[in-house]
Amino acid sequence: MPELSEAAFFDLDKTLMAGSSGMEFARIARRRGLISRMQVLRWGRDHMRYRLKGATDEETAQVMQVAKETLANVTASEISRMWPEVLAGILPRVYPEMLAEVYRHQDAGRKTYIVSAAGSDMVSSLAAVLGMDGGIGTRYVVNEDGVYTGELGGPFVYGPGKVPAMKRIAEENGIDLAESWAYSDSASDLPMLRAVGNAVAVNPDAPLLAVAKEDGWQVMRFDRLGRNLTVAGTIGAAVLLGGLGSWHSKRR
Repeated sequence: MPELSEAAFFDLDKTLMAGSSGMEFARIARRRGLISRMQVLRWGRDHMRYRLKGATDEETAQVMQVAKETLANVTASEISRMWPEVLAGILPRVYPEMLAEVYRHQDAGRKTYIVSAAGSDMVSSLAAVLGMDGGIGTRYVVNEDGVYTGELGGPFVYGPGKVPAMKRIAEENGIDLAESWAYSDSASDLPMLRAVGNAVAVNPDAPLLAVAKEDGWQVMRFDRLGRNLTVAGTIGAAVLLGGLGSWHSKRR
């Protein structure tokens, strides 16, 4: 029996990056006329609340419903063409400390993955730009005409929904979760953190911090967002993602 490998799994919002990737999506969707100004203002209010105290399961479900309504009847090609702009907004918000953690695990021979409730294509594109092994996100149904129906194409990769996705990746790639790592900022990701042998709380909310202290987990804290990704790097990533968007469209 071949020896199992190790991996590191990273939550995205407020863990790998500062703030919410959903707000970047909302900003670009508004510019393209997919959502109203009022929706963006509401998302901005929710985004600020999220940055200050995190989000409850109920609030996350509401955001999920808005995302489903926004995607309904929009073509897959239109959404894929948004990713360069969305990623250009996300990349400068990636924490240098977390990027260093990604590199540390890679140098140790571990595979690295993003695990997020955000859209699967966006998460996969970001993982590719950061040189990670993959991105695990929420999938949405695209019909035979290449149009989003607004329905989920699989489990909502949030809270307990992250664990089956991690187990699937582990089975497909020969990964031992008991020897692997997971990073998150929120108590909503306790199932994800408990699914591995090495849990790390990143700028944790109060409930997660309490669990981390009780269980002796590592805690990482950094309050200021460094800007170690240059403008040139961001533009280069956007150009690359234009190609990735076309690849996603052809794959469908």
